[in-house]
Amino acid sequence: MTDIDDLLQRVATRAASDSGSLPEPVDDAQIAEAERQLGIALHPLLARLYREVADGGFGPDYRLLPLLGPGSSVVGEYLARREASVGAEHPEWPAGVVPILTWGCAMYAGVDCLSEDGQVLLFDPNPYSGGSWEQCWFLDSAGLATWLETWLAGTGWFEEDTDESDDAVAPQPWEQAADRLSSGA
Repeated sequence: MTDIDDLLQRVATRAASDSGSLPEPVDDAQIAEAERQLGIALHPLLARLYREVADGGFGPDYRLLPLLGPGSSVVGEYLARREASVGAEHPEWPAGVVPILTWGCAMYAGVDCLSEDGQVLLFDPNPYSGGSWEQCWFLDSAGLATWLETWLAGTGWFEEDTDESDDAVAPQPWEQAADRLSSGA
């Protein structure tokens, strides 16, 4: 068993214990359809989460969005945000960053599917004061696997009790935000 296989098993166990009823995982055809609509490949670990654990409904706080479907979904949220950004003087959402959950107050966690490790980013529009949106983007975790480990350990910045903990690391400004927003990628 690889480290990723072990991680997925632990995520599945936690997801099942946190939720009375998880949605069924998606199949290969649904992954392919999502990628077709997105115009990019999902990060491999993200695809495996949806294929092997469940179609959302698990994870920190508000839980992962479903991949496809009516209402709020990974594909729907990404397409809406990208549509609003394409051609805008100040785009707010970079290509390749798929929203995976909402934190409330218009904040999202997103996975950068263009990064090797699947960086997890935090989009917080609340500091926006006009002009570039770069100040609204933060690096939550260098990779999706690390982000999931943080959730499993209960040490994420989003956990209630981490205010008093020295272990929790607050998201830092995303250094690539300006370039990614201006380039469209």
